Amino acid sequence: MEVSTSKELQAFGETSIEKIIEELREECEIEKHLPGGGYLHMSDELPYLVIYRNEDEDIEKGMDRATVRLILSEASFLIIGNKDFEGYQRLMFCLSEAMSSKFKSFLIIEVFAGDPESRKFKIKGPAGKLSTTIKVLQEQLDDVDSGYRALQLGETEVQDTLQRQPEGKKPLLDLPQLKDSGCLLLGVEVPPVYRSKEGEDYPVFFRSFKDDFVVALHKTIFHFIRIQTSSGVKSYRALGQKHLQEKVKEIDRQLAEIETSYEFLWLVSPANIRHIKDTFFETNYEQVLNYHYRLLPFDPDVLKRRLYNLKLEDVDDPALSYIFREKREELDLQISMLSERGSDSFFYNSMMLFGKISNDLQREAETILKEVNEKEDQDFKSIMKAEDFKILANREFDYFREQDKNFSSKVHVREDVNILMVSRGELYLPSDYKLNANETHALIQHEIGTHVLTYYNGQQQPLKLLSIGLTDYDTLQEGLAVLSEYLVGGLTANRMRTLAGRVVAASARMHGADFQEIFRLLNKDYNFTPQRAFNITSRIMQGGGFTKDISYLKGLVQLKKHLEEGGELAPLLSGKFALEHMPIINELKERRVLTPVKLTPRYLKSEETRKKLGKIREGIPLSQLINA
Repeated sequence: MEVSTSKELQAFGETSIEKIIEELREECEIEKHLPGGGYLHMSDELPYLVIYRNEDEDIEKGMDRATVRLILSEASFLIIGNKDFEGYQRLMFCLSEAMSSKFKSFLIIEVFAGDPESRKFKIKGPAGKLSTTIKVLQEQLDDVDSGYRALQLGETEVQDTLQRQPEGKKPLLDLPQLKDSGCLLLGVEVPPVYRSKEGEDYPVFFRSFKDDFVVALHKTIFHFIRIQTSSGVKSYRALGQKHLQEKVKEIDRQLAEIETSYEFLWLVSPANIRHIKDTFFETNYEQVLNYHYRLLPFDPDVLKRRLYNLKLEDVDDPALSYIFREKREELDLQISMLSERGSDSFFYNSMMLFGKISNDLQREAETILKEVNEKEDQDFKSIMKAEDFKILANREFDYFREQDKNFSSKVHVREDVNILMVSRGELYLPSDYKLNANETHALIQHEIGTHVLTYYNGQQQPLKLLSIGLTDYDTLQEGLAVLSEYLVGGLTANRMRTLAGRVVAASARMHGADFQEIFRLLNKDYNFTPQRAFNITSRIMQGGGFTKDISYLKGLVQLKKHLEEGGELAPLLSGKFALEHMPIINELKERRVLTPVKLTPRYLKSEETRKKLGKIREGIPLSQLINA
């Protein structure tokens, strides 16, 4: 449903209030500019309203810009302007009456800042009559307090009083109006610890404080809704706005544009890989030519300036603010890496970007290499070439088009590509690509059933970053892709060894090993063929040390644990994100910001997949997946 907007109302006549309520019923969610700089954002599906009042003559000077931001991410909030307060009172009474008729009860919470010296939250309300809701609010605000012990905040104070408004202000509604409209009114005085005594805000601290306060408010509101109303809200996470604000859309668009202004993997890959390989083998594994990289299509300084000109501080939605800030840090690292290719700085930033290798991951890799033996390559008759792979890939694209006619993607066979990869939903493969038929079936699901599919599913969402990828999305993406190989029966011994070998190679690079040392480690100590040892080593040594390849086994380990703990697989295919983003993804789904997915992979519908997922949930070791 589209959000309705209008120009500022000049006055609150009875007709205009009736029109607001009628429009709310018809549109489900409305936005209204109101007299004196007021503003209403309300959902017809949520029986609550959070209020901030500004009655000062000078709306710009009078607005407490930090405190008002505590409520701006709410699905239902009202900012009271500096004109016609009686009209606002009539509006609140009528809204309360209408919503109580629909949901049996209605909640209004007024939020305001306390005295500059205040160091405690204060709750004003009928503590004796509705003690459970107030108790929950008290507990939640005490939790906020506990997170800032250095400030020595006092315990939340509950005042059982009829005066629930700020000191010296008129009440929003009097007691008879509250009874007649079926409304509970609470006042929440917030200690303004997010600014100095002189009124100067602490922006970094305020962001954290605001996010914690919003969660406390939502948990309290959900408790009231669940106990006192007939609303079907199922979680406190559903209480945020379901329509993205324009400033949010703009920041999302610009972050996506910055990332798509360059091809990260393409620019990290050497353009002369064939020459490097030929020379290395011709010199009996001794000579390693310098990597030559493609020219940067951008000025790093200019791109970083654009990145940090984005006003992320204006995003009040805690979930979106978090993923935007994460993404900006990741893009900053990527841009730095591209300008530092071939240097030690590239490698150090790579470790920051993709993470270090945990002891558990190292042990898992070594166990696989110890327990899984290298298999001889199959004879040439079972080998498929690039054009054969292209035919199978196009068949999979046709399967996606059966689910959504708007799906479109292409296969590109190129001589200047050294690895099979997906970029922005398009499939690229080397012209001399060769692999056996079983591996082809597995890689179809790896590249198309995972990477292309999640790109397209993410594209259908209002957040562009879900197709481009939230921070650290690679780990889950590659874990899903490798899992798909197992589910379709194509996870071979050599493939599993390759994933483990990448971890061992990255670990060696982290300990200072060079190209020849890593190659010999894989070839002599772990019995990789020279061909496979070179492929693993050359990828790890891109840029000076590119540790993205640890994501495959790392992601599989994380995904296995997720499934063992009862997690589902299908929701992970709705876009490109990390496992740690699932609470945010679930929140955005509950708020109906995100829509149902368009595409599901072929393998999810098979009985064989169900059985194999069952084995994983039961704890089968990774080294046995190739035999299961």
